[in-house]
Amino acid sequence: MSSITLSNARILVTGGSGFIGTNLLELLSATGATLLNADWNPSLDPGQQVPWREVDLMDGSGIHAVLQEFQPTHIVHLAARTDTDEKKDLDAYIQNHEGTRRLLRAARACPSLQRIIVTSTQFVCEAGYQPANDMDFKPFTVYGESKRLTELATREASLNCAWTIIRPTTIWGPWSLRYRDVMLKVMRKGLYFHPSGRKVIRSYGYVGNVCWQIQRMLEAPVELVNGRVFYVGDPPLDLRTWVDAVSMELTGRPSRVVPDLLVRTLALGGDALKAVGLPFPITSGRYRSMTQDYITPMDKTSEALGQAPFDLRSGVREFIRWYREDSLRARPLAKRIVLIDRSVS
Repeated sequence: MSSITLSNARILVTGGSGFIGTNLLELLSATGATLLNADWNPSLDPGQQVPWREVDLMDGSGIHAVLQEFQPTHIVHLAARTDTDEKKDLDAYIQNHEGTRRLLRAARACPSLQRIIVTSTQFVCEAGYQPANDMDFKPFTVYGESKRLTELATREASLNCAWTIIRPTTIWGPWSLRYRDVMLKVMRKGLYFHPSGRKVIRSYGYVGNVCWQIQRMLEAPVELVNGRVFYVGDPPLDLRTWVDAVSMELTGRPSRVVPDLLVRTLALGGDALKAVGLPFPITSGRYRSMTQDYITPMDKTSEALGQAPFDLRSGVREFIRWYREDSLRARPLAKRIVLIDRSVS
């Protein structure tokens, strides 16, 4: 088995203007490949040199036209609604599963396409649930359900090329506006606090390692990645270890630890404030993520792709460097209304 080179590849990245996409396009720019960012927003990075085409996933004919014009050899499909704010309405995430179906239909009609990577999420299984196989799902949010349907659509698409599904863990690093505007902002002001209690193990991932893993999948022998599902990120770690590493790099001191009961009480107050539209750094959802194990099986990824290049310290150092020097350059993504089109165009 031999790896391929990307120097002659034509790579289309959907959602290339987002957090992971911005980092991925920067990495792939060094390969010599011809790149195209297909997104409905321009890049977060105003200095991004990769050509951008405005594309709506729900516009099946528009997607088809872009693929026929660009003739990609590879597609990395990152575009999605990724928040978990909506609790009941699956149609709020229709661009995830139905948008993916329309992209896959266009991909099947693209003769140049050799392989595609489709992005799912670790949330296709709830915290504490270890799937027995790649088709063993237990989503606990409508976002997770939309990604379960995304995976099924990929398997049912009868593609003429190799396909791989990736399930990102909790990803952090440069160009994450959520971390910039919430956690790091609060931590810099000395207002971040961590609940005391037992060790909490979480699956996190530095974005530089995730992008490296995606590039490895694009370069890998087809038999190593075709039809497979990989979690992308870093090995599970003690959440306090990650928090303290970020706090030390940012403020020069470890995170503040307070009694668990106090944090839980503040979280309930945060829920009440959120209900009336007032922001607060901690809610019940944030409290659960700080106190509940969420472990994903990363062994298969490292066995197939090798050891990712960034350790915790180097990733945190680059993250905080970006926060201090470049984060204010980030171009806010426009808020766009998703038009729910139930046609099969």
